[in-house]
Amino acid sequence: MSDEARIDARGLLCPLPVIRLQDSAKKMIHGGEVTLLATDPGVLKDVPAWCRVHGHEVVRATTREREIEVVVRVRAR
Repeated sequence: MSDEARIDARGLLCPLPVIRLQDSAKKMIHGGEVTLLATDPGVLKDVPAWCRVHGHEVVRATTREREIEVVVRVRAR
C-alpha cells in the first residue's frame, strides 16, 4: 500500500484517465493522494463524479494551458 501516486494520463481520452485513477486508488492507503495528469478536459467532470460515487475527495484541480492536474484523496471503503 502507498500513500501517494502520480498518474500520467496525458493524451488518453475518457474513460481511460478515470480507469487509471481507479486502479491506482485501489493500491492506496486511507488518506493517500493520487495526482492525475491529463489533457482530456472531461476529467474535470468525470473525476469529481467518480469521487462522489466511491467516497473519495478532490483536493484540487488546476489547468495550465492544455494540461490538467487533479489531486484526489483516497478514503477507505
